[in-house]
Amino acid sequence: MLTYKINVLEALKEAGYNTTKLRKEKLLNESAIQYLREGKPVGAKALDNICMLLDMQPGNILKYVENENMKNTVK
Repeated sequence: MLTYKINVLEALKEAGYNTTKLRKEKLLNESAIQYLREGKPVGAKALDNICMLLDMQPGNILKYVENENMKNTVK
């Protein structure tokens, strides 16, 4: 499963993008912001915007961690 390497909202805040600004300028929608708060993966469009705002590649933001439940069922 995909997990975050960094605290995305904190990194955005350090770059000058608080959640109010993200919503007001329509850089991220409310559901994407909530997903980030909960540590859930966001959609491709939101990830694209995050990469643009932070000047990072997706691999700097996300990492793949093998899920134990899936490991036992997928063969």
